[in-house]
Amino acid sequence: MRGLQDGQYQSISSQTHPFQLFLCLIFDYIEMGYDIERNLWRSMAIVLLPKSKFTPTKVINMLILSPFCLGLSAYWGLLSIFIFKLAVNFFYENPYFNIMYSFFILGKTQKTEQKDTFVKDNFTKKEFYIPMRDGVKLFTAVYIPKDISNKNKYPFLMQRTCYSIAPYGENEYKTKVGPNTYLMKDKYIFVYQDVRGRYMSEGTFTNMTPQVERKTKKDVDESTDTYDTIEWLLKNIKDNNGKAGQFGTSYPGFYTAVGTLSQHPALVASSPQAPISDFWNDDFLHNGRFMLGYFRTFPVFGVQKTQPEKQAWYMDSFIKQTSEDGLKFYRDMGTLKDGYEKYYKNNFFMTEIMNHPNYDEFWQKRGLLPHLKNINHAVMTVGGWFDAEDLSGPLNIYKTIEKTSPKAKNTIVMGPFSHGGWSQEQGKHFHSETYFGDSIATYYQKNIETRFFNHYLKGNTKEDAGLPEALMYDTGAKEWKEFASYPPKNAQKVNFYLADKTLKKSSGQGYSEYYSDPNNPVLSSDHLKDFNGFTPKNYMSEDQRFAVGRPDVLTFTTDVLTDDITFAGEIIAKLNIASTSTDADFAVKLIDVYPEDFKPAEKKDGVIYGNYHQMVRSEIMPARFRNTKEKGEALVPNQKTAVNFRLQDVVHTFKKGHKIQIQISSTWFPLFAINPQKFMDNPNFANKEDYTKAFIKVYDDSSIEAEVLK
Repeated sequence: MRGLQDGQYQSISSQTHPFQLFLCLIFDYIEMGYDIERNLWRSMAIVLLPKSKFTPTKVINMLILSPFCLGLSAYWGLLSIFIFKLAVNFFYENPYFNIMYSFFILGKTQKTEQKDTFVKDNFTKKEFYIPMRDGVKLFTAVYIPKDISNKNKYPFLMQRTCYSIAPYGENEYKTKVGPNTYLMKDKYIFVYQDVRGRYMSEGTFTNMTPQVERKTKKDVDESTDTYDTIEWLLKNIKDNNGKAGQFGTSYPGFYTAVGTLSQHPALVASSPQAPISDFWNDDFLHNGRFMLGYFRTFPVFGVQKTQPEKQAWYMDSFIKQTSEDGLKFYRDMGTLKDGYEKYYKNNFFMTEIMNHPNYDEFWQKRGLLPHLKNINHAVMTVGGWFDAEDLSGPLNIYKTIEKTSPKAKNTIVMGPFSHGGWSQEQGKHFHSETYFGDSIATYYQKNIETRFFNHYLKGNTKEDAGLPEALMYDTGAKEWKEFASYPPKNAQKVNFYLADKTLKKSSGQGYSEYYSDPNNPVLSSDHLKDFNGFTPKNYMSEDQRFAVGRPDVLTFTTDVLTDDITFAGEIIAKLNIASTSTDADFAVKLIDVYPEDFKPAEKKDGVIYGNYHQMVRSEIMPARFRNTKEKGEALVPNQKTAVNFRLQDVVHTFKKGHKIQIQISSTWFPLFAINPQKFMDNPNFANKEDYTKAFIKVYDDSSIEAEVLK
């Protein structure tokens, strides 16, 4: 989940942060110097103009001014470099470097965009406290088209968020409203709401608000808040057309997904984008293993406010960055227990995670999927194949609605994006170092998203919008593909057996073995700066050559492919293992190995693309949850044991001339917290003394099961 959303950036940048003011003063000072220099050179130019008559006085002035102007140019150039370097050094040493960088850049962008007054010129902003059925009031901003009338009615398009609906104040306008600029210009009644316990809304915040299955009149959850909000809007905003839609990315994607359960008759279109479906396998946890790469995000989600807030109240809780080498922080931190006790002992969400290592009632009641039933309107779920935060959510929400809600007009879109990457156009679209095409986000916004909402909110809701059932980007062929069903019906399950350092069609009798030491873990990346990131991102398609050849990594690689082969659907790791320890994790990576002489259509400087090992999909699985995630079970040392788990879906063509590779290890640091490899009731509280070295076997009858297009 994106730790801080666009609205959050707007909120904090609007505070005129001292650092922003500092940099603005620096740039104004430098600009002033260049203005002086420019005017002096203009004076010089007068002497050199063709129509300007040379006189002894002008020649003398020219001889005097020339060295002075040259010296001044050099002075301002060197001073600019020095001051900028000083500012950058300050920026890197600042406790909130990653966040402040975003605030500053987005703040400057916002300042530039304010010249575009489209929203203020075309909408009237109103703010309301909307009462919920239990009396709690939720702060809501409504942007109403100025040309609305009884003869020109508009539908509602709403986003509910825990990340702030800033700017606050009826005279303070967002520079953009809606999911994209096309929909903004088509105009809707755009609605933004702070959810319970966040920013200006009343109530108490909890992560992944549990859904109440059998409600009384006073029971509340996110679906009832969605219903009550829509009902209030219909009655209190004049000249609406009686229809409502909702959208949101990341956490707002969860609020959109759970909002589909409101069953309000006016709700006809929902688009949950990068939504969370279950924290057990989204964001903070993967199959229950804690995602250490999220460690810096916890102030956002685990600090309660004590009063209405227009600004982020948790800023003082962020961890100070001490080095460009992000790995150093995690090595110095020690165990997960050490990090928790040093930084987050008073963080309520981190405490909840630490105290609930199994999929117990705490997590179960926050799972959304069991509740997604009997949805009867149009739902378009959107995700990114390289979303390091919420890949599981969109895939599982779409599949669940497909099974449980036959009346829903259910659509899924998966593109070559990182978290929420479809909301901003890159031009030439890269993820990490891999190029996927041009204007991909624009294609989605203009031809898919805008069409979806315009049809269902302004057209005939009863008719289908004519969108593909599944629009999936093939990340190997680098093109969009449409499917009438997903997973595709013409996909066949194929097992690739892991034996003799290659992938085989049939199982073998032997085994491969590696040595795993929790004190010397396999790194998740060799880009050390990335470990300072607020959340992980690039690793999802990153080059994996750095891990090949380690004694604690098994590698299985095909021969050069003689034909294209397309994986389309779910991937299952079916491992048969034995360990000398009583616990272990298994990290499995699916990799596309490029030809040795590969030349990309577009490239990034300094990257060697020949023999590039692009990660296509990966996942981690604690062996303790091999039978049930409700309770951990120890491994019996040296006993052959099955460990099966999903790697999540792909649509990827391994091209002729490429190779398919699988890597397996038992540590993946610092992306994930280290398993002590000693069975404990709660491994989150392991000490260094609990770390246990192990020899681990992967038997030749282990396989990767993939759905392959015929």
